[in-house]
Amino acid sequence: MAILRSEIARLAPADRLPSSRDLIARHGVGPVTVSRAIALLAAEGAVVTRPGSGTYVAARRPPAGAGAEPDTSWQAVALAGRQPLPEPPAEQSGTPAVGTIALSGGYLHENLQPTRLLSGALARAARRPDAWHRAPAAGLSTLRAIFARQVGGDVSPEDVLVTGGGQGALSMLFRAIAAPGNPVLVESPTYPGALAAARSAGLRPVPVPIDDQGLRPDLLADAFATTGARLLYCQPTFHNPTGTVLSPERRRQIVDVAHAAGAFVIEDDFARHLGHGRPVPRPLVADDRDGTVIHLTSLTKPASPSLRIGAVIARGLVMQRLLGMRRVDDFFIARPLQEAAVELLSTPAWDRHLRNLATALRHRCTVLADALVRELPDWTIAHVPQGGLHLWLRLPSGLTEAAVTDTARAHRVTVNLGHQYFPAEPPAAHLRLGFAAAAEPADLAEAATRLAIVARRTAPTPG
Repeated sequence: MAILRSEIARLAPADRLPSSRDLIARHGVGPVTVSRAIALLAAEGAVVTRPGSGTYVAARRPPAGAGAEPDTSWQAVALAGRQPLPEPPAEQSGTPAVGTIALSGGYLHENLQPTRLLSGALARAARRPDAWHRAPAAGLSTLRAIFARQVGGDVSPEDVLVTGGGQGALSMLFRAIAAPGNPVLVESPTYPGALAAARSAGLRPVPVPIDDQGLRPDLLADAFATTGARLLYCQPTFHNPTGTVLSPERRRQIVDVAHAAGAFVIEDDFARHLGHGRPVPRPLVADDRDGTVIHLTSLTKPASPSLRIGAVIARGLVMQRLLGMRRVDDFFIARPLQEAAVELLSTPAWDRHLRNLATALRHRCTVLADALVRELPDWTIAHVPQGGLHLWLRLPSGLTEAAVTDTARAHRVTVNLGHQYFPAEPPAAHLRLGFAAAAEPADLAEAATRLAIVARRTAPTPG
């Protein structure tokens, strides 16, 4: 390689390199060595191979930072008239320092993920004779049946569309159901990814407040009446970020209010497998016979961020629209990943994983909540949730999210800014603290100790 590189350096772009036969004779190497070297140089962009003609020196690019900056100003004209797409808020900027404890983010730490189960499932899936065949547009029938059974009620596999995780499915739903410029009602606070997806679809998120029982039906009815919205996005079970569970009496009321308004409800059930050991309420869609509720679930939260498999459950014209969009957007979800999901969900080890995960999450939640009460008694925890991955805190008067977050990062703790979760002006300063992304439960107590130092250093000066 070194010999060829120096030979290329002496030649000009478009000059022809010596033939493989000449290189073999000149340097006393085998044909395989020459062939591999040329292939590697071609992959690097140093040479261009032309079958039947030879190998030529490629045009040289200036090194990064050398010469004039690339001129992409023409793109402003080409993109004129198109609104820039909003991006979901970054969890944190830059790379955390060594020893940083992550209370930010929304996924399990690696030691909570069923890595061995995932590897085994993927290996078994790859051995299937049809593993690389084209998958049906709606998804594998076996996987659709599994998702239908998990929801219960009279949901059938025909009501299920397998998706590439939850976020892409959410974006697809917003585009399928509402037109650009339309309002979409959302809980306040809510999942920032939903706000970003709605705005990317050209929709206007309209906040509907929640309390300790979840979304308020009276305010929801008012919001439908005043905005004319035909879509509600909500998280009835272990709401992100507050951890609230919609109360039993309100679950039917919310669906009834939406049905009376001629509107759809997108039920984001991302945390169904993240309970802390107690029974989890039935999904709204399990008791809906009118096609009002569209159910969204995913395997990324209880398994791994890279298991990009989820499902949408819908009836009627909505499902027809989604299938049409599937054929336009991506045809189908990769079959090996679907087969791996079937393998994973069909083994008794998956149920054991969920039980172990529930125990671990309950313990971690208790450790972090107790440490915060001990170290930061004036930081208000909304409530200690019975599921999910986060605690939602209100900061005392005088502390700002930005100051606390920046100082916490300097003390090697990452947290999520609260204002990201509000579709409009936040009523107060909040933080979302996760208890699943840290390596060990002891790290959570240490993080609370560090945050107590942060609180003292960012507290307003009296007088």
